[in-house]
Amino acid sequence: MFKKIKGKKIAFLVAALVLLVAASGIVVQKRCAAEGGNDYESIELFTDVLAIVKKSYVEEVDTKKLIYGAINGMLASLDPHSSFMPPDTYKEMKIDTKGSFGGLGIEITIKDGILTVISPIEDTPAFRAGIKSGDQILKIEDRFTKDMSIMDAVKKMRGPKGTKVTLTIMREGFDKPKEYTLVRDIIQVKSVRFKTLDNGYGYVRIAQFQEKTDDDLAKALSELKSESGGELKGLILDLRNDPGGLLDQAVKVADHFIDDGLIVYTEGREKDSQMKFSAHKAGTEPNYPVVVLINGGSASASEIVAGALQDHKRAVVMGTQSFGKGSVQTIIPLSDESGLRLTTARYYTPSGRSIQAKGITPDIVVERAEIQSSEKKEGHIREKDLENHFESHEKDEGSVKEKQPAYKLDEQMKGDYQILRALDLLKGWEILKKMSASK
Repeated sequence: MFKKIKGKKIAFLVAALVLLVAASGIVVQKRCAAEGGNDYESIELFTDVLAIVKKSYVEEVDTKKLIYGAINGMLASLDPHSSFMPPDTYKEMKIDTKGSFGGLGIEITIKDGILTVISPIEDTPAFRAGIKSGDQILKIEDRFTKDMSIMDAVKKMRGPKGTKVTLTIMREGFDKPKEYTLVRDIIQVKSVRFKTLDNGYGYVRIAQFQEKTDDDLAKALSELKSESGGELKGLILDLRNDPGGLLDQAVKVADHFIDDGLIVYTEGREKDSQMKFSAHKAGTEPNYPVVVLINGGSASASEIVAGALQDHKRAVVMGTQSFGKGSVQTIIPLSDESGLRLTTARYYTPSGRSIQAKGITPDIVVERAEIQSSEKKEGHIREKDLENHFESHEKDEGSVKEKQPAYKLDEQMKGDYQILRALDLLKGWEILKKMSASK
C-alpha cells in the first residue's frame, strides 16, 4: 500500500548524511554525552566505521556506494516493506504505478526471511508460467535470495523484453524445488476488466490499484449497466490475486459502493500518518447485491476494499483468507533522485480491525476447485432415456428455455468454481427477494 507525499520529511537523514560525508577521511572525536546522547553516539559509531572502511579496506570504495548500502541495511532491519530505492529503481517504481513496466509480473514480499510471491499479475510471464501466490523464490538465476532485499530481487527480475531469467521455486506439495525459466516482457497491467455474465449480473476484475483504477471502474460499471438495460441485478467484484497499490484508489473504489461512514483509517507516529477516509453519498452505486472474491494473493488495497464493504454489510466476501498486509508505505523523494519507501502507518477497517498478519476472513469460505460434470460419469439416466417414455405435452417448453439463458462465461470462467458460486449466490439472492415480495 503506497501513500504519495510531496514534501521531504527527512531532515534527520540529511543531517546524518552530512555527518557521514564529513567523516569520510577522519575519525570523529568523541563529544560528551550531553551534546548528543545515545542517538549522537550511534551516528558517531557509524561514521567511525565508515572512516575505517574508507581508509583501510583492501580496495578503494566509493562513498555513495557505502552510504547506499548502509541505508539499505538500516531499512531492511525494520520490516519487509521498507526499502531504499536508488535513482534508477525509484524511477521504475513511479512507472509501475502507471501500469507499464518491464519484467516478469510478480508482486513479492519477504515472509519469515524468505522471498515470497504475494501474487502473479494476470496475463504476464509469471502468471502464464504457473507461478502462484505463496511460492517461495529460493534462487534468481544462480544467486540465492536469502538475505536479499526486495529491491535487489526486483532489479534482478527486471530486464529487456525477450531475455530469460530462471527462478527456483519451492511450493507446498513440492518434494524439492523446481526451476521455472521465464521470458521477460513489457508488462502492461490493465487495472480493470469487466464482463456481463448473465441477464443483469456483472463481473468486474481489479488486477491492481493504479492511478486510473477509479476512473476505469466508473467506466466499467457504466458499461455494465448499459448492457443490462440500465441497472444491475448484482455484481461480482473480483479482487483475487490483487497485490494492492495506491491507498487513495482503494478508498475511491470502496466509495462507489458505500454512501456514508468510515472506509478506512490509519494510525502512525506522525500526525500526517493519522488519517480517516470516509464515504460520500454522491456517485454511490444503487444498492444491488455485491459479492467480493478474495484469496491468499489479495493484499493491501484489495483488503481495504473487502474489509470496508464487509464491515458496512454492503457485500458478501467469498473465497479464502487474504494475505494480511495491513501497513501503509510512504514514498519519500530524496535529493539525489533516489527514494525512500517507509512504513509509516497501520490501517484499520471501519470496525477497528487490523489486517496486519491476519487478513480478511471471508463470510463464505470457498476453496478453488476443478469443475467436472458428474452426470455421465456416474451413469445417471432420466425418464427420457427409458424405452416407451411419455412425451411432454408442455406447449411453452421453448419459451421456458429462453427465459433461462446459459451463463455468458468464457472457458476460463466456466472452470472457475469461485466465480460460479458467487454468481449462484447472486441469483439465489434475487430468487429469495421475489419469493418474499410475493407473500
